[in-house]
Amino acid sequence: MLFAAGCKVYSFTGASIPPDVKNFSVELFQSTANNGPASLPQTFTDRLKLKFQTEGNLRMVTRDGDLQFKGVITNYTYTNEAPVAGATSGLNKLTIGVQVEFVNTKNEKENFTENFSRFAQFSSAENITQVEDRLIEEINRQLVDDVFQRALVKW
Repeated sequence: MLFAAGCKVYSFTGASIPPDVKNFSVELFQSTANNGPASLPQTFTDRLKLKFQTEGNLRMVTRDGDLQFKGVITNYTYTNEAPVAGATSGLNKLTIGVQVEFVNTKNEKENFTENFSRFAQFSSAENITQVEDRLIEEINRQLVDDVFQRALVKW
């Protein structure tokens, strides 16, 4: 469900994609964070690819896409958030940060290198190993939405 307006194609996701942009490529994000699961770079990269395929309606290519993404996971930390009497903390927070380099080969004015950071809170009564996968999925979804908005939504 796309319609043309002016010289760009707009979608219901709010994406503004010039008609000469047909594809994208994503390099596997690396991790410079001191901790975090080994699968984190792959899960973030896969979610980013899926978002641009499904909501950007762009074809993924292995390299040299019209739109190019690469970057690093810069932060993966747990912190205590809400002190509770007689306990260490009532809430804990998992924060993930990524640095994204975006190149638009059709319009270099839209290129950027930017840091994005999101977090999710969880009860201190929960063991991180029980909730970590769910929290990573939630945070990755938010981070990818932020990257998508920054790269394609021009409000």
